[in-house]
Amino acid sequence: MNTLPGMLVALTCGLAAYADVMPVQDFDLQRMAGKWYMVGFATNAPWFVNRRGSMKVGTAVIVPTEGGDMDLTYAHIKDDGTCWKMTHLAQKTETPGRFTFHSQVWNNDNDMRVVRVLYDNFALIHTIKTKEGVSEVLNKLYTRSPDVGVALQQAFADFCTETGILPENVAILPNVNGQCFAT
Repeated sequence: MNTLPGMLVALTCGLAAYADVMPVQDFDLQRMAGKWYMVGFATNAPWFVNRRGSMKVGTAVIVPTEGGDMDLTYAHIKDDGTCWKMTHLAQKTETPGRFTFHSQVWNNDNDMRVVRVLYDNFALIHTIKTKEGVSEVLNKLYTRSPDVGVALQQAFADFCTETGILPENVAILPNVNGQCFAT
């Protein structure tokens, strides 16, 4: 498959697999509300290879809006000890558990799906990020506690490889003292 047409076929098949990831049935945004720890992160995006070693557990706060959209605020501590925060208004779609938003920070369009959730324990988030016609998959594992068990780590890793992410690009992030909180 060293030919350009062969690589395009492989890429198209891979992107089709991303599009097939469906949100969890009976998604309940109200139960999703509150503080989550972002303990798992996985993507094949080239920037991740250079940043993976410096990433740490972060937080996400989800606040439902009256119209059914999701205010989503992320925060994590940077290497210099300061807090980095980012907020998005993720707009609901016709499919419960699926939201879209444009990131002003990264200038990309995001198609985010909550694919598995136990509301008092964990949530698995699958996002297709598109910038200038190029799409990348980003999977995140949120938990209500900064600690994550081995079985959940393995389930996250399995899901990531099922969605085309290389095993070496799946990270369970270290929990450090002095976390920032998305509030």
